[in-house]
Amino acid sequence: MLELVTIRARPDLRAQIFADPIMHLWPEFMLHDPTAELYFADRYFDRYLDTAFAIIDPADPSTAVGRAFAVPFVFGELPGREELPDSGWDGVIRWAHEDQALGRRANALSALEITLLPVHRGRGSSGLILDAMRRHAGALGYRHLFAPVRPTRKHLEPFTPMAEYLARRTAEGLPADPWLRLHVRAGGEVVKIAPVSMTVAGTIAEWSRWASMPLNASGAVAVPGALVPLMVSLEQDCAVYVEPNVWVRHSVL
Repeated sequence: MLELVTIRARPDLRAQIFADPIMHLWPEFMLHDPTAELYFADRYFDRYLDTAFAIIDPADPSTAVGRAFAVPFVFGELPGREELPDSGWDGVIRWAHEDQALGRRANALSALEITLLPVHRGRGSSGLILDAMRRHAGALGYRHLFAPVRPTRKHLEPFTPMAEYLARRTAEGLPADPWLRLHVRAGGEVVKIAPVSMTVAGTIAEWSRWASMPLNASGAVAVPGALVPLMVSLEQDCAVYVEPNVWVRHSVL
């Protein structure tokens, strides 16, 4: 059974969770969201060592087989914080950064990512890691746990509106998307769509490199791994990707 360990407890695993075997599991363009620097840059990441995790197999505890990240923030106790942000992943990182800068005491935790090496997927491990994060949130005294979920199969149909995709259900009435379904089976409640959860902008040359494909026409372009089309303007030498996610609320354990 896999285990979740904090980077504060296991600083020796910090380099491994940012090494190529795990980093390359994500589309290249997702590594170029500037908001992510407010969490992952070294000068900020040290603030979050209690909610940044390596995933290990106890049979070989010296090796990270995955990683998970979460960010503490204030929810419901400030003007403008009554609802989860439409800006999703980016928005909650900005909220957390502001709270840290102003010395506010966080009462909520938002998961940002759970990533496992492929050999450890499909055996219920993701659900175990999600439960471990819920227990950790409770142990740290947080009252809420949220997640801006990135549906795992949405990239197969980028031109389908997220609302339409989210409305699909199995015969059991659960979300059709496997990752959303896992969250709901774990007791999560779908709250709303975060329509502008992550924004990545770049020049045509940058995006051609990140997407590993030429961008020869303006307009909406499907990019491998993207949940929605990339908006391309050759005239402005610019391409912008705005990814929607789905906010899910979990109880803490």
